[in-house]
Amino acid sequence: MLDLKIMQKEPERVAKALSDRNSTISIDEFLKLDSRRRAALSEVETLKSKRNSESAQVAKLKKAGEDASALMAELGKLSDKIKELDAEAEAIKAEQEEYMLCVPNIPDSSVPYGKDENDNVEVHRFGEPAKFNFPIKDHVDLGAPLGLDFERASKLSGARFAVSIGKLARLERAIMNFYVDTQTLEFGHTEVNVPLLVTRNSMRGTGQLPKFEEDLFKIQGWEHFLIPTAEVPLTNLHAGEVLEEDMLPIWYTAASSCFRSEAGAYGKDTRGLIRQHQFTKVEMVHFSHPEKSWEDLEKMRRFAEILLERLELPYRTITLCTGDMGFSSAKTYDVEVWVPSQNTYREISSCSNCTDFQARRANIKFRPKGGGKPEFVHTLNGSGLPTGRSLVAIMENYQQEDGSIKVPDVLVPYMGGLKEIR
Repeated sequence: MLDLKIMQKEPERVAKALSDRNSTISIDEFLKLDSRRRAALSEVETLKSKRNSESAQVAKLKKAGEDASALMAELGKLSDKIKELDAEAEAIKAEQEEYMLCVPNIPDSSVPYGKDENDNVEVHRFGEPAKFNFPIKDHVDLGAPLGLDFERASKLSGARFAVSIGKLARLERAIMNFYVDTQTLEFGHTEVNVPLLVTRNSMRGTGQLPKFEEDLFKIQGWEHFLIPTAEVPLTNLHAGEVLEEDMLPIWYTAASSCFRSEAGAYGKDTRGLIRQHQFTKVEMVHFSHPEKSWEDLEKMRRFAEILLERLELPYRTITLCTGDMGFSSAKTYDVEVWVPSQNTYREISSCSNCTDFQARRANIKFRPKGGGKPEFVHTLNGSGLPTGRSLVAIMENYQQEDGSIKVPDVLVPYMGGLKEIR
């Protein structure tokens, strides 16, 4: 959520941000509500002042033994009007807050302007796509004889689910363990085991609600949702808290199942593991001091890149343009891995600085060392790579002519020494 003062005092800045993001929201709607609320509050103050004056006059009349009934009747009407205007102001305030929950974050000045993904800017590239001297297969055809089973998954759960069996299941678990171990033992993250069900308040705190409710799985009869990413429970761990400044930065990581309905996404990536209703992902969430969050974003980006470099997978890193950014983000780097069967790079990690946008929604602050008013922290989130998409990249980039898959060297210890899957 944006700062109310920015909405009120810098409407041109907000309007430009909305335009740059291709948003259909108009700042004029907010300004009209704000004007109505201010008018109601101003009238309340005027009426209260009049009521105080007339109350004093009633006291004088009574003291003098004179009839004050007419003035007292007028006071009753004033009180009723004040209550009516107070209720109106509160109703407008609630409407304003609902409006503000739908306004995206303001892009940082370093974010390139653009309409869509075609305007994203590449900032880094690693490795060269492998050249194969045999006809390559995609991960679906490669995986079928090795234990990747979509038919049985469909029998169990319907479309967009997968079952991995045997060595492929072991490989996916190895990927997850490699990510978590590297982030905790080398990068300095604290591992957290999070719930897969969260409340509506938690979803609102990170920006999934109210905007993206159609993409979420809601539990019937409960006000709970299956998490679309561990970012939600990790960020909300400190909802409503005031942290001490010397506690910052706090870096968390969590491996969890994630669930997305992908509403409106049918017809895109329906084959294979790229876009599933359930997938496993290792998430990073950082709570940073506002003065250090941009430095922290660069670190988070490197963490994601290093994981791919150790897997020896070609990738590129892009800065998302204003028109392709996520709702809560002020700046996002996407790390895209090479997918041979598609002859292109596909997003596998996304690292964002949300500044104080989520912290304001979830009310997460820190208390400065030298005293003073608590301030909102900055939150950052980055997927330490979905294991399913990582499995796609490894299977396709490490495929061999006989249909087997070479295990990346860094994963061999996690596979009990197994170097090939056949």
